[in-house]
Amino acid sequence: MKRLSIAVILSSLSVGCASVPKPLGGEYLPSQPRAVVEAGRNGGPVRWGGSIIAVEPEAERTCIQVLARELGPDARPRLRDPDEGRFVACRAGFYDPEVFTEGREVTVTGIVAAMTTRVVGEYPYTMPEVAADVIYLWPPRVEYRYEPLPPTWALWFGPSWYGWHHHHLWHPRPIHRPRPRRSGRGN
Repeated sequence: MKRLSIAVILSSLSVGCASVPKPLGGEYLPSQPRAVVEAGRNGGPVRWGGSIIAVEPEAERTCIQVLARELGPDARPRLRDPDEGRFVACRAGFYDPEVFTEGREVTVTGIVAAMTTRVVGEYPYTMPEVAADVIYLWPPRVEYRYEPLPPTWALWFGPSWYGWHHHHLWHPRPIHRPRPRRSGRGN
């Protein structure tokens, strides 16, 4: 029993650690942007993520405004309604607005450097500014659509039942026989 519980704990730890991309690993404060603004504190290491709202290239750095979302166990933003606030992630260098487009998902690691106020509509909105070490752009999510198959009873009762009209499932396909040759001249 003791061996089994140790094996389960070790396997769950290895699965949890293996799923976070290497650049995003480490220990971070469990806070969210809204809580940091309310507390008014700076300087803590954070790992936040969400959807890109705007990209603002400047002369020496690029700032990315992000609508924060809760992170999953793989450090990717979850597909839930955002209620964590907004933050700005700034990093030296140029990040192309055509690559970092609106709506793409990012995860950012860094230190809360300051509080900044941006205008959203006509409302002055205070949000934390992160001096980013890593800005990790996630690949777009792929959605799969699954079509239901007809129930097995529909296969027995014919194509008109249950709205399925795949006649080839119930009727044999015609056999293609070679055409007889026409008799020509001299035959």
